[in-house]
Amino acid sequence: MSRPAPVILSFRRTFALLILLVVLPSAGLSGFGVVAIINERAAVEKRLEAAWRGTLADLSAEVPRALNSGRLERVGTERLAFLLPDDQELSDPDGTFHVENGLVRTKDPQLAESLAALVPEAASLPTVPTVFSLSTSGRAVMVAAERQGATVRGVRLSGVALDSLLSDKAQGRATSEPVRFTLLPVPRDTSSEGGLVNRLMSEVAQARQNALGQPVLAERVLSAPLQDFRLVVLPTGEDPVASASTRNRAVYGVLLGLFYLTLTFGVGYTARVLYREARLSRMKTDFVSLVSHELRTPLTSIRMFIETLALGRLKDPAQQQEVLDLLTKETERLSDLIERVLDWARIESGRKVYQRESLPVTDVVDAAVVAFRTQRHGDGMEFTVKVDDGLPHVDVDRVAVAGALLNLLQNAYKYSGPTHRRIALRAQRDGGHVNLSVEDNGVGIAKKDRKRIFERFYRVDNLLTRKTEGSGLGLAISKRIVDAHGGRITVKSEPGQGSCFTLQLPVSRA
Repeated sequence: MSRPAPVILSFRRTFALLILLVVLPSAGLSGFGVVAIINERAAVEKRLEAAWRGTLADLSAEVPRALNSGRLERVGTERLAFLLPDDQELSDPDGTFHVENGLVRTKDPQLAESLAALVPEAASLPTVPTVFSLSTSGRAVMVAAERQGATVRGVRLSGVALDSLLSDKAQGRATSEPVRFTLLPVPRDTSSEGGLVNRLMSEVAQARQNALGQPVLAERVLSAPLQDFRLVVLPTGEDPVASASTRNRAVYGVLLGLFYLTLTFGVGYTARVLYREARLSRMKTDFVSLVSHELRTPLTSIRMFIETLALGRLKDPAQQQEVLDLLTKETERLSDLIERVLDWARIESGRKVYQRESLPVTDVVDAAVVAFRTQRHGDGMEFTVKVDDGLPHVDVDRVAVAGALLNLLQNAYKYSGPTHRRIALRAQRDGGHVNLSVEDNGVGIAKKDRKRIFERFYRVDNLLTRKTEGSGLGLAISKRIVDAHGGRITVKSEPGQGSCFTLQLPVSRA
């Protein structure tokens, strides 16, 4: 059973560690983000309450001072009015009351019920107008009263008039939202009274009030003797808590989405880079093994031929010349392989320098053809060269571009099969370019491999390539050379129908 390559296993371990180190912190951060989104309304309420705290503190001090400066005056025969120094009336027209001999006289029965708590303490009331609050059966009222002998007279204050007073006091204060100030009774906890049914009804009523009533932005309970009322801030337009929390939740959601998108992209990109590096590392290892084998083969042949000559085993001059020819061929093969590796190293490091000059296309073609025919002298093949007349000059490094063209010719020879090789080289003009095309009748290249054959160290994996020598650098070097000259290299091929590689070189401007 085959086992995965060590490099792939290393990639998997590295990627698993990357996922572990990235996903766990991101999951924690996402959890904090979700909690922040859920609790955003409470956070906005706290921020608004903190923003209004100073204003409420000032108003809660100013309002009692203003009320303490008021006076009671009789209006008509039976009605009392509570007036401020500027004659602003704060009293309810139907809220006049008298307490005398333990009896409460008023037209409002609910007010009479609230004043019942005042009867035992009537004798202790001051003789100057005093404003205080009373709370009975969950209802709170604010009254102004004074004692005259054994009689207490007073009046209930109007909620509308108190709101007007608060509005006057709040004028000139900068506010970030449209709001109004008002006095509301302090809710009393009656859930402990009256058993389970009363507690349930109290909780239902409180939930209904919270759902249907206006949202309170901030509040402050007034100090005694007005402790049954609280000064609250209510919005007059759109609920700022809801709008701010919705806006912030949307921002958090977008940021969280962008975070996940960036995280996904980063992990995917990192995985791709790691996989490519792992694959490149494996290809480099294969390349070293391949080059070692390619070097060993000519070196072994050279050593064997030298030993044969040194031992004097060959007496016939014709045989000696044949061995010398083989030595020359193996030496050229070894030199070509070493030069190719060194040339690639120079290209990769950026030390490759091109000596460009304006040349006829025939100079480049002839240099490549001569070298190719020298290397393949005596090999059985059909090799044709066709160069169109009147081709313009090209601005190239003759040696480098001829070497790139020679690489294509050598590949066409190697992958055209052992018999009936047909190779055609043609040079023709194509607009602002000169095309140098090499066509063969070889095995062809599959579509999935055509996208990668110009990668370094890559070789198409089939039966013929496994039997054919090569380093996987020829096409990569050719592409780098053509790219450096401002051209490009293309390929047209189908499996079993041969291949056609084309070097497109820009026409010289000179």
